[in-house]
Amino acid sequence: MDQASEDISFALAQRLRRRRLARNLTLEGLARRSGVPMGTLKKFERTGQISLVSFIRLAVTLQDEAALEKLLLDQPFETMDQVLDYRKTPQRGRIT
Repeated sequence: MDQASEDISFALAQRLRRRRLARNLTLEGLARRSGVPMGTLKKFERTGQISLVSFIRLAVTLQDEAALEKLLLDQPFETMDQVLDYRKTPQRGRIT
C-alpha cells in the first residue's frame, strides 16, 4: 500500500474510533453489534487495515451508511460538451 492510501485508511480508522467513542461504545460493544471480530476492530483502529465488508458493517452499525453511498459516484457533468462527449465514448459496462 502506498503512503497516501495508508494515510487515508488510518484517517478513516480514527474517524470511526471517534464515532464509536461519541456513541459511548466500547470496542467489545461495537464488535458484538457489528459482527466484526474484536481483534479485527482493534487492528483497524491501530493500523487502518480492514476488509471492505468489515468496514461497511462498522459504518452501518454506527448509522453512517449514508456517507458510504456517496463514494465513487459518477461525477456530474459541468457542460453540455461533457455530456455529448460521454455519450460518444463507448463505455464498458456502463449502467444507464
